[in-house]
Amino acid sequence: MDQYSLPLTPAALRKLRHTLLAWYNAHRRELPWRRDADPYRVWVSEIMLQQTRVAAVVEHYARFMQRFPDVQSLAAAREASVLAVWSGLGYYHRARRMHQAAKLIARARKGIFPRAAEEWRELPGIGRYTAAAIASIAFGEAMAVVDGNVERVLNRVFGAAGGREAAWQRAESLLDRTRPGDFNQAMMELGATVCTPRAPQCAMCPFYKWCVTRGTGNARPQSIRKRRQLTYGLARQNGAVLLVQRPADASLMAGMWELPAFSAAQQNGDEPVARLRHAITDTDYEVSVFAVPPRKVHSLEVNARWCAPRQWERLPLTGLARKILCRFPDESRVNPSESKP
Repeated sequence: MDQYSLPLTPAALRKLRHTLLAWYNAHRRELPWRRDADPYRVWVSEIMLQQTRVAAVVEHYARFMQRFPDVQSLAAAREASVLAVWSGLGYYHRARRMHQAAKLIARARKGIFPRAAEEWRELPGIGRYTAAAIASIAFGEAMAVVDGNVERVLNRVFGAAGGREAAWQRAESLLDRTRPGDFNQAMMELGATVCTPRAPQCAMCPFYKWCVTRGTGNARPQSIRKRRQLTYGLARQNGAVLLVQRPADASLMAGMWELPAFSAAQQNGDEPVARLRHAITDTDYEVSVFAVPPRKVHSLEVNARWCAPRQWERLPLTGLARKILCRFPDESRVNPSESKP
């Protein structure tokens, strides 16, 4: 018996597993990637869900699957097209690595997906958690998973001694090997909807009778979020908008397209045509957008191009740029008068 084994008798362990799976059968959310265990659909969803809220993923997932319904279509696409559909989800390295992995699966593996977690980890963008999640959900491999939600559940129910590696050992001991995919999803679902970071709903938790903390004293203090201000220029003519591409070697969102930055000196006391808020990781941005007459664009960026809606909709835009452009479907709302001195 290892030092992090579960303090449960075999009978209690069976009861706990049964209770969690019964709870999951009754309360699991209806999510599009749970409709079947197709490995491609499971893989795409797991990559999208990394560091991203389920609500944000649902819409993007549907759009992505419509554009790239199978691994062959994803492998055959240009990277720019993949990033364009991914736009708004952030962490664009995920899309790039998934695209690389799709090429390996479609070509080197002849379209055959790995079945074991160990094989999945040989692909770009696949780590310990993601490999175990895909292998257990799509292929029934008896591999436990530990993400942030699962680790929180385990730490509350059994104690946090030993850190992340101990959580993996406990998860492995707890796993129901007859339904590993469902059990892993149940653990993640429990952490996401009931055993939440703050204000856990202990009275509704299927683990309540086994839990050593019952939600007390486990909420981590929220980190202080940073605040930043961003200002952009919105120049349009004949239905096209001026966009700028980030350098290929940029540390963030390399190669993505966005509106040109707009300095305080260029504002000339004008009021912005839009103000909005945008959040990335631990930073909240207050964004101001100023209308710029086309005749003045030479003062903004030289490395830029005019794009009609049918063009920018296919570009790999930053999520913020797409959010801004979707606010202005009507050119007349934002074009400053050319007769203005």
